[in-house]
Amino acid sequence: MAQVTVQVNGKPYSVGCEDGQERHLVEIARLFDEQVRQVSQDVGNLGETRLFLMGALLLADELADLKLRLQHTQGELAKTQTDQAKVEVKAVAALENAARRIEKLATG
Repeated sequence: MAQVTVQVNGKPYSVGCEDGQERHLVEIARLFDEQVRQVSQDVGNLGETRLFLMGALLLADELADLKLRLQHTQGELAKTQTDQAKVEVKAVAALENAARRIEKLATG
């Protein structure tokens, strides 16, 4: 298990993670630090626990919003794929019909 030291609100925190995940952990700690610093600027000194809680809640809110948008986008994609399949079926039917008509004309 790897150990990484991350900075949040100017303080170092040692955190364990799976080997190979160090860079990812540093990046998400940086995102959390940005939220915490923004909360601190917006509302002032809340105490570390409340500051971290507000930062975590803001990130959770952003995550929930992104999940909703992803679900909406997946729904739109599914509809588009269904519509595309219907168009393809109609195109195949039209081509088959045209081929039959051409055969009739050729043998006719």
